[in-house]
Amino acid sequence: MTKQTSIPCMLMRGGTSKGPFFRFDDLPQDNEIRDNVLLAIMGSPDKRQIDGIGGAHSLTSKVGLVRRSERDGTDLEFLFAQLQPEKETVDTKPNCGNMLAAVVPFALESGLIKAQGDTTTARVLTLNTGMYADITVQTPHGHISYEGEAKIDGVPGGSAAIQIRFLDTEGAVCGSLLPTGNRRDVFEIADFGTVEATCIDNGMPMVLIRADQVQRSAYEDVEELNVDDVLKIRLEKLRLQAGLKMGLGDVTEKNYPKMCLLNKPINGGDIHTRCFIPHICHDAIGVLAAVTVATACVLPGTVVDEFSAVKSSEQVNFSVEHPSGEFSVVLGMKAGRVESAALLRTARLLMKGDVMISNNIWQQGGE
Repeated sequence: MTKQTSIPCMLMRGGTSKGPFFRFDDLPQDNEIRDNVLLAIMGSPDKRQIDGIGGAHSLTSKVGLVRRSERDGTDLEFLFAQLQPEKETVDTKPNCGNMLAAVVPFALESGLIKAQGDTTTARVLTLNTGMYADITVQTPHGHISYEGEAKIDGVPGGSAAIQIRFLDTEGAVCGSLLPTGNRRDVFEIADFGTVEATCIDNGMPMVLIRADQVQRSAYEDVEELNVDDVLKIRLEKLRLQAGLKMGLGDVTEKNYPKMCLLNKPINGGDIHTRCFIPHICHDAIGVLAAVTVATACVLPGTVVDEFSAVKSSEQVNFSVEHPSGEFSVVLGMKAGRVESAALLRTARLLMKGDVMISNNIWQQGGE
């Protein structure tokens, strides 16, 4: 009987995403072999991911790798990997603020760090982009707790609050907040016409478009947008052009920049959104996408400046409406620049044990 390789693993929900978490030392050190192992674990490429533990959706095709940090002032290092059900890609360039919420709980569960008291705060370095965040979790009596009343739209029920304070997210992937050098750019879309957009990166590269620019409202249901092939073709043409102008090169096979349609708020928030990641409409909105959208709204001259009454001050409390509800972001401002972003997330350990793959994949790198 052919044996399989077992790998220690914890399945975690982080915010509105979920996926397996691993210690770095439990995966191959060679990146090519590691990526082939992750593809096998998740069951990609296959739209159902039937031969792996992926959830057949980009939000559930995510992986976290965590280790203790040897850098001064840093407790943990986190590498995020985005996989896709139907693609043979493992993308470790973008961030994921939702999966980040599960890093400290995983570190406590796996013994990488110890609880500090009734709450535990750890400084986490996201290796994808060099972004730092201070993350505080609830550890009553010295043990991680997932029980609580904190609620985030897109996740049923209540959980223990996890506070995330991002530090200096500006230009995390592109190298600058406004990678094209402009607060507004005009793109010519073949067989359609001109579209005005704001290309921005405050933790997540994004192309922001007023919905009426592509003859939509951003109030449509997610299901309606996901079968709107005309819109998807239009957005992809724009995304490819914007990626080049943002210095990201050919983004055909990349998960970024994300595309986001915006309109005036209708549920008491400050902006209304429909985000694509990058081709599927998000049921909510990503953490760093919300931070980036909020940032654009407080910058004069962007395409969404006119939609929100919130303007720059030392602290901006901002509510981003999305299909499942709203996402609150607190922006720390100084001299018109966003210096930090704080928000609340939740997370939970769903399962722990070993995930199984073929011995050949680990030993031969999938060849």
